[in-house]
Amino acid sequence: MVTIQDVAKAAGVSAMTVSHVINDHPHVKNETRERVLRAIADLDYRVNVAARNLRTGRTGTIGLAVPEVDRPYYGQLAAEIITAAARHGLKVAIEQTGASREGELDALALSRNRLYDGLILSTVGLGPADTDLLRVDYPMVILGERIFDGPVDHVAMPNVEGARAATAHLIERGCRRIALIEGTPGDEVDVSGLRYDGYREALGEAGIPLDPRLLVHIPALTMEQGAAATRRLRESGVEVDGVFCVTDTVAIGVLRGFADAGVRVPQEVKVIGFDNIAEGAYAVPSLSSVDPDHPLMASTAVRFLVGRLAEKGKKQQVAREFISRFTVVARESTG
Repeated sequence: MVTIQDVAKAAGVSAMTVSHVINDHPHVKNETRERVLRAIADLDYRVNVAARNLRTGRTGTIGLAVPEVDRPYYGQLAAEIITAAARHGLKVAIEQTGASREGELDALALSRNRLYDGLILSTVGLGPADTDLLRVDYPMVILGERIFDGPVDHVAMPNVEGARAATAHLIERGCRRIALIEGTPGDEVDVSGLRYDGYREALGEAGIPLDPRLLVHIPALTMEQGAAATRRLRESGVEVDGVFCVTDTVAIGVLRGFADAGVRVPQEVKVIGFDNIAEGAYAVPSLSSVDPDHPLMASTAVRFLVGRLAEKGKKQQVAREFISRFTVVARESTG
């Protein structure tokens, strides 16, 4: 069995330095951290979780609360969280909140009573008005839309920036009548509202007037509703040459709707989504999308949580916010 001393010898550092790297100690030089991580990977070193739990009083398990486990996006995100947590010797327990504020509040209330060392919460129901509810007595990281100035660490999606780039991508390919398929507007800022802002900004920068008839609201961000939205667009008679969907799941439904209507994508209308889920690459045509770098978001969320675990019992530090980078992945659906 490879020991921490073996890793230290291979990396040319002390065993204490290896421990600091494993526990994400902030005062380790980047060059040293990379050398230790390389040695850990080369030697296939695994943290002795049982021994660490006895020493620290921790379970070695963190919670991950997501809206729906049967959506491709959340399944992909959960897989990345599990992979990132494993690098720190942690297991992940997943619970479903049902994409509701009540479910997310339940996750907050119940997590302190479960055998979790901390919680990563992917929110869709909670909003800025719920900030005070996030003042919990255990380590927590919020993952998702950029809607909080709250008291906990937050790893956010590049919603506005990514949506602006997606819309600009359609404009660059000659689209001028671009529909937006989004969720139903609410009182709180949510993913649809933020991505609408990016869509509107891109149109404004290109000098294209915003046409309210091109805004299609759907009650749920599903493939079924995406297909239904396409039918509504067709029946309205409004001219459309591009469609930006606020999620890939919706966009795959839109592709199905256009196929059923005999509309060729991308020859007659171009389509782009957001999230870059794996299924998009295998749609026909393959789906262009905004990739928010799920591995980076997951590793950052876990790193933040591990850092807070190391600080447990100490004075709470200032909450951190990280906004992920993104790229536009061009595939067949935009030509």
